[in-house]
Amino acid sequence: MNVVSVVGAAIWVPFPGDFEMTEVGVAVAAFAFLPYCQLTDSNVTADIFTAGASRRWIARFRLLASVVALLFGALLLWRMFAGMESQREYGYTTTILQLPIWLAFIPILISLALLVAAALISINDAGRAARADG
Repeated sequence: MNVVSVVGAAIWVPFPGDFEMTEVGVAVAAFAFLPYCQLTDSNVTADIFTAGASRRWIARFRLLASVVALLFGALLLWRMFAGMESQREYGYTTTILQLPIWLAFIPILISLALLVAAALISINDAGRAARADG
């Protein structure tokens, strides 16, 4: 999109609102990867602290991380829903394209709901692993 805007501005006409659409796209993409990272155990970890830990302790840490992800996802889902409602109530739009901002919240809320589901699945898996190693 940025390339089209720059080339369009140099050759013909700039693409209006390119940065607005890029902002929304990046925000949606960032939230969309949260459930995937949770399910595939691809979140950032500090392995240097657990390098010498037993499998049982690592399973416990994964269980704790999954609980934190569940609480984090539920909190964000709750507050982002409230944010979407206020954006819609006040009729906020983007400056150039006049797109309603609350529409960007919909895929984000879906991603957060999927994060909560993924965290529940990973809690179950980590709990089972912690019991098996114990």
